Amino acid sequence: MKYLSTVLLLLGFHMIFAQGTSADYKRAKDLKSQLMNKVDNLPAQFYWNDKGDLFWYDKSTLNGKEYVLVAPSQKKKEILFDTKQVFSAMETQLGKKIENPSISNDRIKLIDEDYISLDMEGFQWTWNRKLNTLQQNGQSTKKERDGDYWGKRYQDNTYMEIESPDKRHVAFIKNSNVYIAPKGNLNQAKQVTFDGNPQEYYSNYIQWSSDSKKLAALKIQKVDIRQLTLIESSPKDQLQPKIQTRDYVKPGDALPQKLPIIYNLEQDRLYTCDQALIDNQFDLSGLSWHSDSHAITFEYNKRGHQTYAVLEMNANTGASRYLIEERSPTFIDYSGKKYRKDIQDGNEIIWTSERDGWNHLYLYDGKHGSVKNQITKGEWVVRKVIFVDETNRKIIFEGSGRHAEEDPYLIHYYTVDFDGRNMTELTKENANHQATFSPDYSQFVDVYSRVDQAPIAVLRDRKGTILMELEKTNTQALTSIGWKAPEVFTAKGRDGHTDIWGIIIRPTNFDPTKSYPVIEYIYAGPHSSFVPKSFYSNPSGMYELAELGFIVVQIDGMGTSNRSKAFQDVCWKNLKDAGFPDRILWMQAAAKKYSYLDISRVGIYGTSAGGQSSTAALLFHPEFYKVGVSSCGCHDNRMDKIWWNEQWMGWPVGPEYAACSNIENAAKLEGNLLLIVGELDDNVDPSSTFQLVNALIKANKNHDFIMVPGMGHSSGGNFGERKRRDYFVKHLLGVDPPAWN
Repeated sequence: MKYLSTVLLLLGFHMIFAQGTSADYKRAKDLKSQLMNKVDNLPAQFYWNDKGDLFWYDKSTLNGKEYVLVAPSQKKKEILFDTKQVFSAMETQLGKKIENPSISNDRIKLIDEDYISLDMEGFQWTWNRKLNTLQQNGQSTKKERDGDYWGKRYQDNTYMEIESPDKRHVAFIKNSNVYIAPKGNLNQAKQVTFDGNPQEYYSNYIQWSSDSKKLAALKIQKVDIRQLTLIESSPKDQLQPKIQTRDYVKPGDALPQKLPIIYNLEQDRLYTCDQALIDNQFDLSGLSWHSDSHAITFEYNKRGHQTYAVLEMNANTGASRYLIEERSPTFIDYSGKKYRKDIQDGNEIIWTSERDGWNHLYLYDGKHGSVKNQITKGEWVVRKVIFVDETNRKIIFEGSGRHAEEDPYLIHYYTVDFDGRNMTELTKENANHQATFSPDYSQFVDVYSRVDQAPIAVLRDRKGTILMELEKTNTQALTSIGWKAPEVFTAKGRDGHTDIWGIIIRPTNFDPTKSYPVIEYIYAGPHSSFVPKSFYSNPSGMYELAELGFIVVQIDGMGTSNRSKAFQDVCWKNLKDAGFPDRILWMQAAAKKYSYLDISRVGIYGTSAGGQSSTAALLFHPEFYKVGVSSCGCHDNRMDKIWWNEQWMGWPVGPEYAACSNIENAAKLEGNLLLIVGELDDNVDPSSTFQLVNALIKANKNHDFIMVPGMGHSSGGNFGERKRRDYFVKHLLGVDPPAWN
């Protein structure tokens, strides 16, 4: 009896303190909708009308979605329209019930204070706000965006005439060469170039100068484009599988080379750009004329991304020169930080650069190609230029990191003069600010929040003064179900002095007397930072995972963006680093503070670049990470798209690519690994995952693998999400997950 009592006591103890139970799964399932529906007065998107005297926005309430109209001059706020009334009137006119009625914001246009245009159910409508009446105005004109618009317009073998601004001439491509002719008299066409052929042809992307006396074009050296081959195993319209292909250029592949030319009609002379200035291009882009027609400018990105330049080519002499030449011993983050604005027809240029170690604005003399002055400076970064006021010589921009006492990723808004004087902060609250400016930039809506602070929406003037309070989000219903905001946590990185920032998420039934495995959600792509800074009730679904009995964390380690150049440079030719030394120190510091974090049981998951990193954790840091789930991972950077991988791993393809490859290092696997991939992933070549599986099999390494038919680039969909949760429950909690059936 004593033995039986002990067993029953232990069983009861397990029932009380167990994690990963059926009850936990049910709570996790229910939590998703609860977290969406228990936030009151949560503003979403803001839209100004063309005049800038009105704006509207949508917000989530405990009773559903609402639309609000604001008249700033009157400081008046009212309901824009009642969705139930609109849909009722629409159903009456259509003579049918609308299933799952909803209105997409891009189908709503504010005409004025009394009328709203709606584009729904295949028709255009006007809603009269005063009379609450709906009028049908004909068929919908809303069309899906033509994703191949530029390809069709400038397809090289398609004949088209490019008209001069004075409408007297046309230019066109014939037999791979440039011709011009008087408009309407093609029989008088004149051949301008003679060296074009199918392998080195002139493109239809022809630009006339504004005075119609010159034209610019590009000669392109053709290369074969690699094809990504995908097998659709289970098509919906037939029994047999289908083969799909995509253009898909990979690191090391040959790239087309572009050569700008100018034809001067008055001189009857053809000028060619100095090829030595633009050799070995990754890309040549942004060709445009000065408005006075004296020259063209274009941007040159040298392969390897260590040189980026703005060039000018004179239309009267053919002389080519650098206006701006940016160099870096590692890489230039052209895809995330480059900004250029020509002032007064290029007499001055506003330019971003990290040359002093931080992303800042510079004012260039556009005539002489020299720096007039650095506009912003300091150990903080310019995140985005919002508006350049040429008349008053002021810039509105986003910046982060200026406040030593704040999270360095929080965005604030500023104005500064072209000469760097009169820097003014428009948004002073300790929060992440998201602004929507009026068309003339005299006012803006500011929604500010933090991951641990609910949003507040206000209207401000151009000086940052609050004109009107709009919304204050209420989270009382959230906290009533046990929800607690993510904890913002910092710890020192590998260098001993740089702060590493992240968040800690706990389950709603959190009990500090329990022991919790830790799961890290990772995305370490160098192109940005990824830990959420604004308020979300369920960021990336991490609360649902935590509900099963885990502590879930997300961290921005070194190698990511939006800090110093040195911080980001850690990734260069070393994507396998992924900030892991910083992440591990961060979790160790958190476990030192909170004893219930069991860092002997650490899991990690991610998708795409996060899929690469979550597998790398088990290959290169198995002493810390024990379980990984990787979706659609880029497991070898030689297998993935060229632009993202050469940006960070460099060119030419060197031994660093193999050193960072999960495939090459598959034999190092320790712990439990689940791989998920969609067979139709055309973002990251799914063969990257297949080759990793092959390498693991050859190395006799146990692992689990799911290929989802018909799925593209994804974390795995609902099926993959369930398998991911089960995997962590089984291997971190040591519990068999509840049977699905």
